[in-house]
Amino acid sequence: MDRLIYTSLSGAKHTLNQQATVSHNLANAATTGYRAETNAFRAVPVFGDGLPTRAFVVDSTTGADFTPGPIEQTGRSLDVAIRGSGWIAVQLPNGEEAYTRHGNFQVSPNGILQTHNGANVLGDEGNIALPIDNRITIAGDGTVSAVPITPMPNAVVIVGRIKLVDPPEEDLIKGSDGFFRLKNGGEAIVDANVKLVDGALEGSNVNLVHEMVSMIMLARQFDMQMKILESAEQNARQASEIMVVRV
Repeated sequence: MDRLIYTSLSGAKHTLNQQATVSHNLANAATTGYRAETNAFRAVPVFGDGLPTRAFVVDSTTGADFTPGPIEQTGRSLDVAIRGSGWIAVQLPNGEEAYTRHGNFQVSPNGILQTHNGANVLGDEGNIALPIDNRITIAGDGTVSAVPITPMPNAVVIVGRIKLVDPPEEDLIKGSDGFFRLKNGGEAIVDANVKLVDGALEGSNVNLVHEMVSMIMLARQFDMQMKILESAEQNARQASEIMVVRV
């Protein structure tokens, strides 16, 4: 009897965890450059004396959905989207290199090109410093140029080139902060094949219909697990009654 309880109880617990993942995806359906999280169930045997036939159900996050999201034009000079595969390299406050597809850039008070949440955008030679009183343009290969804001602009200055990378998807892991990193903790090399679309942003790749269907299926699955536990309780009660009658 306890074998049934092991399976159904752990299954119900991790069904709730999967519901949390689906809820997180739904909450980020409008987040720029968001990659939907995916997870799955797996069986884990219980080790110990007299327990080799018992098993737990465990929910494991299998990774992220790397399908590109829709590209929407914004007309803003500091907005960029990646066409196809690839990532924008950024430097986190702790000095770690990470990767994102959220191309909604801004300029810090010190004139450093940053992401919307304050991570410095990496260039060929480190951070990209932007001159004041200039119009900034970003080319398809990541080249960042500054054009003086004057009645007769006559000089274009290249201030850097955004580091664009495209490591294998299986080498990437998503952090709790939304940034991706290499599993080995290293740094990806520049890939000249990665191209940007200026004046545009990539939307979330969350499929709302799929996530809503998953939420309904998980709710039904949780109810089924609860019914199994009720059945196990009823079977145990009836077994006890039969034993008492025989005694």
